[in-house]
Amino acid sequence: MTSASAMVDMPRGQKEKQLIAAYRERIRYSEKYCDDTHEYRHVILPKELKRLVPNRIMSEAEWRGIGVQQSLGWEHYMVHSPEMHVLCFRRPKPAAAPRSGFRPTYP
Repeated sequence: MTSASAMVDMPRGQKEKQLIAAYRERIRYSEKYCDDTHEYRHVILPKELKRLVPNRIMSEAEWRGIGVQQSLGWEHYMVHSPEMHVLCFRRPKPAAAPRSGFRPTYP
């Protein structure tokens, strides 16, 4: 891990990249949970990355830029103000296969 004193002389973008690289392994992902329309999950960043989280909804490029890795389709949808290092995500539930109401016949 890069020491704080070594990071003082670096340009800001470079400092952030090193900070993200140093703590990426400590990002934690919840299991998915659902309601009728969406899948949800929360991502817990190490508190050392908290200062990189803006107090607003982030775009996909922004949350990926701070080290969050997820499949496509997730959106950051809520700011959890008491704990800014907890990011709340959702995506639409996959559409269920349509049901015809007929039982299949097998030869």
